[in-house]
Amino acid sequence: MLATALVGVLAAIALPVYQRNIERARVEQARADLLSIRAGVLISRGPDLRLPDTLAAVPQVPTIDPWGHPYVYLYFGTPGVNRGMVRKDRNLVPINSEFDLYSMGKDGLSKPPLTARPSWDDIVVARDGAYVGLAKDF
Repeated sequence: MLATALVGVLAAIALPVYQRNIERARVEQARADLLSIRAGVLISRGPDLRLPDTLAAVPQVPTIDPWGHPYVYLYFGTPGVNRGMVRKDRNLVPINSEFDLYSMGKDGLSKPPLTARPSWDDIVVARDGAYVGLAKDF
């Protein structure tokens, strides 16, 4: 009975550590994917310097994040783009100048301002690629 209790205690300690490590690995995978997608988007710039309207026009880039949600790409030059969808920092200033690119994170939810609770776990590309990481840390 003592051995069973000991195994239970060890499992209770090890399981959260394991889950945190899995989540950290998913965040790092999303960061790597976003860097790859960003490079693909920039390479896909047309002769008129126009970026692709959707990720479907960017060859050989991941489209699904590690949590099973689609990566989000919003080119500001696409006709009909609602400027209210542009990602914003805590001062409500857009975080990029040409396009937004991000993963909605573990919860699969997101709002344009990074300060909104559903956006905290998003992995974002900000400052035109100078920052790639968790929205809550930006």
